[in-house]
Amino acid sequence: MSQIKVGCCSFPVGKKKYFQQFKLVEIQQTFYKLPFIGIAKRWREGAPVDFEFSLKAWQVITHLPSSPTYRKAGLQIPSEKEGNYGFFRPSEEVFEAWVKTRDVAQVLKANVIVFQCPAKFIESPENIENMRRFFTNIDRGDFIFVWEPRGKWSNDVITTLCQELNLIHCGTPLEGEMLHGGIGYFRLHGGRNYHHQYSDDELARLGGLSGNEAYVLFNNITMHKDALRFKELIGSKG
Repeated sequence: MSQIKVGCCSFPVGKKKYFQQFKLVEIQQTFYKLPFIGIAKRWREGAPVDFEFSLKAWQVITHLPSSPTYRKAGLQIPSEKEGNYGFFRPSEEVFEAWVKTRDVAQVLKANVIVFQCPAKFIESPENIENMRRFFTNIDRGDFIFVWEPRGKWSNDVITTLCQELNLIHCGTPLEGEMLHGGIGYFRLHGGRNYHHQYSDDELARLGGLSGNEAYVLFNNITMHKDALRFKELIGSKG
């Protein structure tokens, strides 16, 4: 029996209303700046027991300090330490960022943590080695790790790394195939500027491509409407 979990990337409406409509959300705030543990506890306690959180790993792990997302989050990194941040570098700062990300995920009782990489994180011997050292040296517990590469990577290398490091490749089935994973994890961004509203035909195709077990998260401007339409189309209760 197919199990497709549907939700949005962040809360597009009030939490009370959202909890009545969906059983899944991907937390975006954790990418920019990790919330206090007490805030994460309130999120978990305010949600239904069967509600599921997934979350994005803190950008300190994946993105360089030159990224505009650091400025958006108000993160100020001393210039002499900028080389210790991002791109999965085997540094104290990156490993500490993982521990803090993990602590929030545990409080939320999340199953999935998404590592979204910037376009500048491209296929290179250094980046590949950084990923290997990061994912083989952290305490990953029982979490499902999802990797969303946005830079230039060959399909063969993505597949090899996902197999070797036990990662789910995050794909958008309407734009490109999911290359590896026991489950599907799909993030629908609505094109470059997030403005695309998915048509009935696209949603129907998505339902046929998602597989037997999949997370489908909408991240476009019309995410709330599109997620509700998709949920209705597939008859999902999740």
